[in-house]
This record gives sequence, structure tokens and C-alpha cells, in this order.
Amino acid sequence: VMTTIDYSVWDHIEVSDDEDEIHPNIDTPSLFRWRHQARVERMEVFMKKGEELEKSLMESRRKLAEAQRRVQELVSASTPEAKADLAKAQEEEKQLKKQERSWEKKLQEHRIEEKKMPWNVDTLSKEGFSKSVVNVKPEKEEETEEEKEEKHKTFVEKYEKQIKHFGMLRRWDDSQKYLSDYPHLVCEETANYLVIMCIDLEVEEKHALMEQVAHQTIVMQFILELSKSLKVDPRGCFRQFFAKIKTADQQYQDAFNDELESFKERVRGRAKIRIEKALKEYEEEERQKRMGPGGLDPVEVYESLPAEMQKCFDDKDIQMLQDAISRMDPTEAKHHMKRCIESGLWVPNARADEEGEKDKEEGDEPQYEEVKKEEQRLE
Repeated sequence: VMTTIDYSVWDHIEVSDDEDEIHPNIDTPSLFRWRHQARVERMEVFMKKGEELEKSLMESRRKLAEAQRRVQELVSASTPEAKADLAKAQEEEKQLKKQERSWEKKLQEHRIEEKKMPWNVDTLSKEGFSKSVVNVKPEKEEETEEEKEEKHKTFVEKYEKQIKHFGMLRRWDDSQKYLSDYPHLVCEETANYLVIMCIDLEVEEKHALMEQVAHQTIVMQFILELSKSLKVDPRGCFRQFFAKIKTADQQYQDAFNDELESFKERVRGRAKIRIEKALKEYEEEERQKRMGPGGLDPVEVYESLPAEMQKCFDDKDIQMLQDAISRMDPTEAKHHMKRCIESGLWVPNARADEEGEKDKEEGDEPQYEEVKKEEQRLE
């Protein structure tokens, strides 16, 4: 008996929209494509090797047949020359038989290796997977990026709540029932939204929830890959995926788990990049806010000052600062003073300007008109 799920419990879940400026079809499919491309290339090399072995075996058999034909022609030979040719042809036949056995062995080993290879979303989705092909999709022109973007935006606006519900399911039966109730969710737009949702959750440090949605993302991705392989509408083949995955076939389950773990790693990497980017942007914004009148960052200027000058600022001691400057080389002192003014570390004439501000909090930075006098002396 199938359990009834109360999907309303997930209504409070919110997904940030900070990816809206980036078209989802530019960013999200790459999470699958990066690893998929490497695997496809490895499979192509492996299959090419198999083809070359088959060609070598066929060529070996052709040469063997030719040698056997020559032996047949010379078998009734009576002249010494013909007998010599026969012996030569028989030796060649013997060598070619060895070659044939060698190629057969190599090809057999290659086929055994192929059977041992772990299943993946490509090998699982071959025509042999299922004979019940329905709703054959007609070939259609490739959509433009603008059309894909508009399609995604419209779809999400309409079905966002349902996609979130699907993202929170776990049991195969629950997922199949939900897609049976809402078959329009079986599409690329759902997969793209789920990927963005995973990245958002990881950025928000909701790691367990991310892993939950990642599971459903791979469910959708497997269905879509199966659809492409069979050239059928995904709505017509999602039941085939669940039928296979629920039989507890170990190879199929291992392939699914392998894809899932790889995807979660990609999500973590993408989230880390986004966090680092956001942090960098925040730090730059804060730096811009701190900029002094001369366009210098007071933090950077403070850190570049000699230790004795830093102590003056820490203690807010004007006399100590004047003494420190007087002991320094005039050129170096002038350089540091100029940078302090341009960064806003001190405002030389500010004391006179702020005489009227009686309620100014204690502990604010001291004013340095005396230091301005020192600067003029050095000039």
C-alpha cells in the first residue's frame, strides 16, 4: 500500500533568487556535463579499442583463409619447388592460426572487461533497457538561449511549489506517485531548478537538506537521460526508471549512487565558489566605504605604518604621535603623514570644525591639528 504524503509540510521552504541574473541552462547542466564528458570520452576510447580488436581478428581470419586456400592448391604438388612452396604455405597457415587465437583471446578479454564496467546513466539508457517505447518525440529545432530562459522562468513561476515538493521526497514509490499525479514536472526545467535549489541550500549551510534534494535531482536526471536515449517523451518513460531502480539491481543502484555522490561534490564546489565570490564582493564594498578623502584604505594604511606610529593610533595619543614623527627621517615621516590624511586616519583641521558638536561620543578618534603643524614644519 502506498503511503499518503502530506506535501504541505514543505511549504515554508524558501529558495534564494540570487541566481536569477544567470540563465539556468548556462550554469546548471554543466554540473552534469563536466563529469559526463570525461566518462563519455573514456567509453569512446574503450569502444574504439574493441572495434580495432575486431578488425584485427577479421583481418587475421582473412589472411588465414587465403593461406589455407594456397595449401589446398599445393597439397597435391609433386615437383620439389611445389613441395617447398607447400611447406612454406603450411608454416604460414600455422602462424596465422596462432595469430587468430591471440586476437580471439584479446577480444574475449575486452568483452569480459566491458561486462565488468560499472553501469552509468549512458549504459543504463541504451535501447535494450526497455522495449516499451511510447510517445516517440519528433525531431525539433534547437531552442535559442533566450527561448530556454523564458521557458524556464515561466515554468518555475507556475510550478515552483510542486518542484519543491518533489525535491523533498525520498522513497521511490512516493516519487513515482507524485510524478504520476504531476507528469508535467518530468522535464529539463525541473532538473535545472533542483540544481539551483541544491546550491542555494549548500550556501545556506543546510547540508542534509541539500543531500535530500540532490537525490531527487539525480532521479530526474536519470529519467531525462533515459528519455534522450530512447528518443521518447520523458513523461512516457519515467515509470521504466522506477521499475528498474526498485528491483534492487545492484549494478543499477551502484551507478545511481555514484552519480549522486559525484553531483553532491560538484554542488559543494559550486557553493564554495559562490560564497568566496560573495565574501570578496562584501569585503570590497566595506573597503570602498572606508576609503578616505584621498582614496586610500585606512586599514591598509594603518597596517603599513611603523609599529610606534600604530601604537599612537591605538592609544589615541597625539603627543606620542608628534614625538614619533619628530624622531623619524623627514622624508619617511612626510610619506606616512600624507597617507594617513588621504586615508582619513586623521583629519588635521577637524577639531575646529567640530567644536559645536558637544554631544559627540567619547572614544572617537582624536583630532590631529598639531600633527598638521608638524607636517608643515617638515615641508
